[in-house]
Formats: sequence, C-alpha cells, structure tokens
Amino acid sequence: MTSASSESAPTQPARQIPDKPALEGLEATWGSVWEAEGTHRFDRASAFARGKSNVFSIDTPPPTASGSLHIGHVFSYTHMDLAARFQRMRGRNIFYPMGWDDNGLPTERRVQNYYGVRCDPTLPYVESYVPPLEGGTAADGSGASSKAADQQPISRRNFIELCEKLTAEDEKQFEALWRDLGLSVDWSLTYRTIGHEAQLAAQRAFLRNLARGEAYQADAPTLWDVTFRTAVAQAELEDKDQPAAYHRVSFHRPGAGPDEQSTIEIETTRPELLAACVALVAHPDDERYQSLFGTTATTPIFGVEVPVLAHHLAQKDKGSGIAMICTFGDVTDVVWWRELDLPTRAIIGKDGRILEEAPAAELFTDAGRAAYAELVGKTVFSAKAKVVELLKESGELIGDPKPITHPVKFYEKGDKPLEIVTTRQWYIGNGARDEALRDRLLDAGKQIDFHPEFMRVRYENWVGGLTGDWLISRQRFFGVPLPIWYPIDADGEVLREQPIVPGEHLLPIDPASSPAPGYEESQRGQANGFLGELDIMDTWATSSLTPQIAGGWETDPELFELVFPYSLRSQGQDIIRTWLFSTVLRAELEHHSIPWTDAGISGFIVDPDRKKMSKSKGNVVTPAAMLDEHGSDAVRYWAASSRLGTDAAFDPQNPKQMKIGRRLAIKVLNAAKFVSAFPVPDGRRSFPVTSSSSSGEAAYRDAHAVTEPLDLDMLAELAQVIEIATKAYEDYDHARALEITEQFFWTFCDDYLELVKERAYTGSGSARSSAVSALRDALDVILRLLAPVIPFATEEVWRWTHDGSIHTAAWPTVAELGTPDAPRGLLPAVSAALIGIRRAKTDAKASQKTEVLSATLSGPALLSEAADDLRGVGRIAELRFVEAPEVAVSDIVLAEATVE
Repeated sequence: MTSASSESAPTQPARQIPDKPALEGLEATWGSVWEAEGTHRFDRASAFARGKSNVFSIDTPPPTASGSLHIGHVFSYTHMDLAARFQRMRGRNIFYPMGWDDNGLPTERRVQNYYGVRCDPTLPYVESYVPPLEGGTAADGSGASSKAADQQPISRRNFIELCEKLTAEDEKQFEALWRDLGLSVDWSLTYRTIGHEAQLAAQRAFLRNLARGEAYQADAPTLWDVTFRTAVAQAELEDKDQPAAYHRVSFHRPGAGPDEQSTIEIETTRPELLAACVALVAHPDDERYQSLFGTTATTPIFGVEVPVLAHHLAQKDKGSGIAMICTFGDVTDVVWWRELDLPTRAIIGKDGRILEEAPAAELFTDAGRAAYAELVGKTVFSAKAKVVELLKESGELIGDPKPITHPVKFYEKGDKPLEIVTTRQWYIGNGARDEALRDRLLDAGKQIDFHPEFMRVRYENWVGGLTGDWLISRQRFFGVPLPIWYPIDADGEVLREQPIVPGEHLLPIDPASSPAPGYEESQRGQANGFLGELDIMDTWATSSLTPQIAGGWETDPELFELVFPYSLRSQGQDIIRTWLFSTVLRAELEHHSIPWTDAGISGFIVDPDRKKMSKSKGNVVTPAAMLDEHGSDAVRYWAASSRLGTDAAFDPQNPKQMKIGRRLAIKVLNAAKFVSAFPVPDGRRSFPVTSSSSSGEAAYRDAHAVTEPLDLDMLAELAQVIEIATKAYEDYDHARALEITEQFFWTFCDDYLELVKERAYTGSGSARSSAVSALRDALDVILRLLAPVIPFATEEVWRWTHDGSIHTAAWPTVAELGTPDAPRGLLPAVSAALIGIRRAKTDAKASQKTEVLSATLSGPALLSEAADDLRGVGRIAELRFVEAPEVAVSDIVLAEATVE
C-alpha cells in the first residue's frame, strides 16, 4: 500500500452556471476533478503537524473480490462515507483506505468456474499456461460443466496466478463502482488481503501468537466441508432447515435376564453412523434409564459392545430419551466424546465417503464386517439407505421412519451439510477456553462505542457463547501460507510437535516453495530433512488485521501510531461474530488495545416481503444498473435515510426513496440556480466566505445586511437545523441529520423563497439586500449540510460560485450566521398563512397568479411583520390582520375568477 502525498493539486475556479442544470454526468465530471485535485487525499504532513487528535481514521471493510457487489454493500458503505465526509468538513485529516479481500474459498470457486480448472498441488508448474475457459466459456463458444471432475487439474502456482489475474480485474470493476457512488476514499491507500503487506502482517501476527502460546496445533474433531475439502470455523456456520427422518433402532443388552429389558430403543436421524457408535447416553435424572447406567449394549448390525452413560445434555423429551454417541454426527457428539473420555471410531473421510478401513473393526462380528464392506466408498446419503435396508433385514428397525425437518449446519458458502472429521489443525485462542481472555474481550467491547448501542449485545453474546478456539488453518490454495515447517527425523517421521519458524526478516514466505531455515530444498520430504506446511490461513485471519495492514504496522510505525486505534469501523451486523470479533481479538492479543473507538453497524436490506436480501436466496439487486437509472445522489439518499442498525426494505420495481432522493438533488440544482440569479447587493461578496480553516470552522464573512424580521427568523430556524444536524452526525445518526435538513430545505424552497422572491427581484434598499443576503446565506449552509448525502449535486452548485470543493469547505456553524436569536415562530406562521392564501385561491378554482382585492389574515401579532411579503406573494391589494391563536385566511375577495 502506498501512502498519500501531502501535496494538493490546484483547484478549479468557479464554473459558469449552466442554462439547464442536470444530474446526468455529474459523477464522471466531479469524480475526475476530485482525483485530480486530491480532494480526498490523506494529507500526511498536515496530519503529523496537527497531531493524532485531528485524525479521523476508518477501518474500511475490504469487499470480497470474487464476483459482484450487491445493494447491501452500497447501503453500508454509504453509511461509512457519510461519516467520512462530515468529519472531513469538520477539518479532520481523513485516513480512508480501501482494501480488497481477494483470498479464500469464494475466489477459488469463482476461478474454478471462470477458467474451468481445479488445483492439484502434486502437478508441476506450466509456463505460459492457457486455461480451457475464459468467463466460463471455451474458445469455440461452448460452455462447460462446473463439476470438479470436468475441470482441468493444474499446479498450485498456476492456480494462484489465475486467482491473482481474475481478482485484479474484479477489483478494477469494484473501484469504478465505488467511485461512481462517490465514496470519498483515498485511492492511493489501497491494499489486497493477498498482497505483500497483508501477508507480512498476517504471518508476523501468527508467529507472535505462536511465540506467546496463543496459537497451537491439535488433532481434534473438525467441522469439515466435503465439497471444498477444508475445515470450517464456528463463525462460518449457517443453519439450514433440511428434511430428515427419525429411525427407531434396537440396541441389545448382553446378558439380560429373563425378567429384564433385552433391548434399548433409540431414535436417530443418522443410522449410517451406527458403525461409529461409541456409547449410549441418557440424562442422569431420567428414571427410565438410571438402572442401565454402567451397563453395556451392543450395536445393531455390527455387534459392538458400548457403554450406557449419563450426561446432562441428553434430552429426556427427545425421541426415546436415550441417544447414541457417534464419532461424529454433530457438535453435541463432540462434547460428549470429550467430556466422557470416549474413543474415536470415525468412519467418514474428508471426501464425505465411508472409509475403506473401519476403526476398531476387530470389535465387529463377522456379519458386521461383511455389512461394513458393503458401505465402503459410499456417500453419506447412499450409506444411510444401505444401513436402513440392513436394519430392516435384521429386524432391528422398528416401524417406519418418521419424516421431520430440522436445522443442519452448513458452511456459509457451501451447499452440502458439514461433516465432523478428525484432523490436525492450527488454532488461535479466542477466550472459549480461557476465562481471563474472555473477560478481557468483553471489557474491550465495553470500551467501544457501538452505533446503535444495542448491537453491543450481539458482540457480548458471541463472546460468551464461544465453544472452541478459533480454527485458522484451511486446506485450500489461494491464501496467506502458514509460515511453518516440520523436521523429519532419521526414520522419516514428521515431528509436528517441533515446528520450525522463520525470522520475521524472512517474511512473507511460502513453506511450500521455500526451504526451511537451515535446510536445502533438496532435503524437502527426506529423512533428516523437512516438510513444509501446505495449509493456508483462514481469510478472516488476514481480514482481522485490516487496521494493521492499512496502517503500516511495523513497516511504518509513525503512521500506525497516528491512526491506531482507528476512529471508526463500519460494517454489517451479520459479520459481528467474524470480522468485528476477530479484529478485537487480534488487537487485544497484539496491542492490548481496542482497534477502534466506534463501530457503526448497518442493518440488512430486505425485499418487499421483509426477507433479507442475499445471494443464497436469489433476491439480490446489483447496484450498477440502479446507479445508472437513478443517479448516485439518489441511491446515497436512499441509504442515508435509514438509521444504523435498522433494516431497509427495497423494492426494485418501486424504489420510492430513490425517486425522492433524485427529486431532492434536482431541486437543489434548480433552487441554487434561482437564488444565484438575484443581483448581489452592493458591497457584498457573491456568497459567504466558507473556506475550511485549520480548526475546521468557517471563516467569518464580511458583515452582511440581513435586517428584515422574516429573513432573520429564517436564519434563526436554520441555526437550529445546524445544531441538530451537527449533533446527529457526531452521534452517527445520519438519518436524523438528513431528515431535519431536508425538512428545512423544502420549507425554504416552497415557502420562504416564494415569500421573498418579489422583494429580492423588485424591492429596494435594505429590504431587497436583506432578502438576497438571507437567500444566499441559507443556500450556502444548506448545500454544506446536504453535501455528505448528495455530494455530486452539491459540488456542482458550489462550484458555480466558489473556488474549490464543497467537500473541503468548512462544516456550517451557528456563528457564521451572526449568532442569531432564537426563532420567534415568524417563518412557520407566515408559511401557514401562505398555505391558507393558496388554498383559498385553489378552492375558488382560480390561478395562484390571480390578484386579490382584499383578505383578512388571522394569527399571532408577529405576522404583521411580514405583511409586505405576504401581500407580494399573494398579490393582495389590501391585507387586514386580526390577532388570533391560530392562522387562518378569510374574507378573501378575488379580482377575477381566472380558472387554472
């Protein structure tokens, strides 16, 4: 990753106001100008000079570069950008990098399908390799099967090259879309989670975890995806409802007397695991089975004698109340196996098929060994069908299976149920088995300000509910290698308990292609030689270090000290358990610090039926066409209208909020053109001076001539809007800031502007000067209040009258309005009167331009202070005022009945 330059390009002078302002093309126009002028560039020199307290650093989510972005990305990334743009206008130095999460299973699957290949690490590297497919299509235009058997096997190095090639293209498309959306990222601060900096940080952090005893390897039951053939961590699980059936099966009691129960009936959804059964278990308080505890039973078909045990996790009301423990059918089996100290008799291999050699086959009866031989090589599904057939033949299946639907664990990116196999894996302690660490992580969560606050509970529930340490190794190819080798002794035994580690000066390194320190490559795999670790790190093991990667941990210590802990982590709620938690964990282990002070958590995007939009559900809307149709400002408005943590419904057939946002952006263009057309009062600059100062406050303008009561009250109302919107942005409540600003803007356009335009056009002296000054003052503030939400329209308007970007102008303050008094209620009262006048003309089916000979206006006494404006806007010759608590128009006499 490269650091931003501290130099800024010269800014463009003010532009001529177009005859017909339009939104079309603004993204391309201003995007290129911002890049050329360095509008969003992190000014490193300024940041160091001003100090850490003036830096606002953002830990940007690196999107997975293995497909297309969806509307949920647009939603949450816009939320992050609103905070960045607000803080930039407050005068903060914004450190806003962008990463690409380009390693891991999603990328591998996409590469396999895109190029028609699969990785075989045993194959040699092929120079100038040309894959059989490009984009899933062969050179002759034909398609190809996505089955692994039909994909061309290639070496690991060739496969990784294809991964890098495809992700580089994906990243270009992603960047183009983010630029179109108006993300104010510093595009000179980019990184890849498979890049040099990321590998260096990930491997360094792992080696330090290992040195401190926080990382370790162990043979243990592991959740396993048989499609990807890799281990899966707890945080990557997803429950899916699946059809199944309870099978009632008879176990036999050896040596049962004539008056004793000779069988024990259990119910199971996985009869194919009978050969892996190691015990029966019931709840210790279940009177039906208390007399059986400490005895044994023999398994049906296979005749293996297993103990009958007690454990509190057994459910008395589930099935027959007694269950078989297999190694391993589900995670509860793992708990029982560990806590009851049971043997391991696994029968399912990493390919999801029944192993050729049964564990403890010597315990089987002859008939049992013959039965097992019929299962060898079968998939779990086929093995289940065969075992049910054998149970029927032996009479040990009681009744017909009872169909059910129950939740089954899947890898979140997989399409087959997970199995549990025993493998040797690498882990990092995460507090699941270390109470002191768990307490530290809970305390770290308390130090972070969650927005909204209730999202903190999700973090705490995850930390408190962890059942195992973090499994970080993966049996895949495109990822950060685990920097480990193992010595091989003179007998050819691999000594996995004595790993060889490199010095940090050698990082990053790949043990699959580089020899272990102190060895030659010729000693790889030889007696008295070494074996390189082939596993890679889980992608979260890299992404959990995004603050360190982007901030130059150990490679740029001055920068890291400046930006860490970061100011903001912005992300979706669905990855609190993965990305947010793992980042907090790594920061605590390495720095004894929180990684950021604030966490902004966006809600989900749901379809019109309130179902979460996701790729797996097939209801995702891609954003490119949406941006083309409605414009970026309209899409940003839609996202900004939803508070953090709140789900937003989106109907692509009726995108109401986007239409409202587009209307707002167009109105900003037209209203600004209208206001800019009024002649500038003598002795006044065309617009206020609002260049950002080092303190982030607007420089005071020349004294202006806002003197009329209505104008002063409008500015007083606007001052309150500034206060409310500023406080809302400070609290990460962008929706409230938009709401209050938009309400005022429409009042400004529909009421105030209409009320004073006659005075601004044809008035004289101080009255006209007051109207024009107030209009320009208000527009100047409104544009800056709206700039984070609709950056393109506001930039277009700003550049008509200002040199430089609105996004580096100072955020508006009450002080720049001349510290107005509190609103007196004149503007809303006059607005109500204007509505009454308009309604009276409408009821009479007359044009709003119809002259009024006379009318009576009831309301508070202060209404008379705006008498001239009301007469002008209503074209009223004689306006009488009557003091009353409510505003009302009566006795209106029209000069003519002009029908509209």
